[in-house]
Amino acid sequence: MKLIQRIGYYLGGFSMGLVILAFFLNGKKTSCSYGPDSRVLKNINTKKIIFSQNISDLINNKVLDSSDITYILKKGDVNFSESNPRQEPCGVYIIEGEYNDDEVTLTVQNCDSMATLQNLTIHK
Repeated sequence: MKLIQRIGYYLGGFSMGLVILAFFLNGKKTSCSYGPDSRVLKNINTKKIIFSQNISDLINNKVLDSSDITYILKKGDVNFSESNPRQEPCGVYIIEGEYNDDEVTLTVQNCDSMATLQNLTIHK
């Protein structure tokens, strides 16, 4: 068998495998959360999220929307150098993201059954 035939068989089998995987994984909520940032954000987003009073005031005054906060919690970056994940009884994480070209910093207290958004700062 010539090299070009081997490459053809390989590419044919590889493409059929991709089609089969796409068929079986279509519509399933699969994710690859192996990095530290994505693991912490996934852990926070699986819990009930509670807003503190000052964040509720910002939402009521229409400074920020709860969907914007949810977006930051999904796509933000965890600043581990300023976070305190081993604090008892709940770890505290600093999450940074962007909203309307402004930097937003969230302080999240991550407990076993709920996550409390303690503070929100907008840096212009």
